[in-house]
Amino acid sequence: MDLRKGFHEPQEKPRRFYKAVTVVEVDGGHGIRLDGRNLKTPRAAPLILPTRAVADQIATEWDAQTDVIEMATMHATRLANTAIETIGGSRDGVADQIADYAASDLVCYFAEAPATLVRRQSEAWEPVLSRAEAEEGLQFERCIGIVHRPQPPQTLTRVREIALSLDDFALAGLAFAVPLYGSAVLSIAVLRGWLNGDEAFDLSRVDEAFQEDQWGIDAEAAERVARLRVEASMVDQWFRGLAA
Repeated sequence: MDLRKGFHEPQEKPRRFYKAVTVVEVDGGHGIRLDGRNLKTPRAAPLILPTRAVADQIATEWDAQTDVIEMATMHATRLANTAIETIGGSRDGVADQIADYAASDLVCYFAEAPATLVRRQSEAWEPVLSRAEAEEGLQFERCIGIVHRPQPPQTLTRVREIALSLDDFALAGLAFAVPLYGSAVLSIAVLRGWLNGDEAFDLSRVDEAFQEDQWGIDAEAAERVARLRVEASMVDQWFRGLAA
C-alpha cells in the first residue's frame, strides 16, 4: 500500500464552500469544523484526530485553499483519511510492505565508484544505520553495487514489530514515508526523531545530488524535488504532532 499513489482528483475540483476553519475538542480527540460543520472522511466517517497538533496541521491545509479545493496538495488530510478508513483493517499487510522495503533498503546499497560518491554515501548512511542497530536492534547487511543481498530474517521481523507497535495514525505515517524515502531505515529515523524530514530526504538523495553536482539539474527535476520535499516536511510534522 503506497499511500503516496493511487489518489486521483475529480476532473472538476470542488470550489471552496466555507469561510471559517476551526479545531474543536470531541469525544476521542479533536475534530475540524468548516463553518461549524464537522469534517468527515470521504466515506463519511468522523474525522477525529488524536492530538491537537495533528488537527491543527490538517486545519491549516483546509484554511490554505483558495477558490477551489486542491486535494492533491492536502497530504495530511489524505493521510488522516487513510489512517481512519484503511489502516485498521490492513495492519499486517502494511507492516509486511514496510518490511519489504527494509529487505532492499536504499541506505544499504553503496556504489563501487567513484570514491567521492562512496565517501558521501558512507558519511550520510553509516551513522543512521549504526543508530538503528544500537537503538532498534536492526542489523543490516551492507552491499556494494546493485545486486540484491538478503537481509537477516530477524531484522525484517523486528521492522515488522516496530510497524505493528504503532497506532493507526503513526503506522499510516510510516507507510507514507517508506516509499517517499525508499528506505525503512530513514523512515524509522524520522519516526523516532533522529532526523527531521528534510534531513532524511537529503540522505535519500545522495546519489541524485551527486549526479546533479556533475551534470546540473533541469527545471522538471527541480520541481519534482521541491514537491517531494514538501511531502517529507509534512510527514515529519505528522510524527511530531502525534507525539505532542
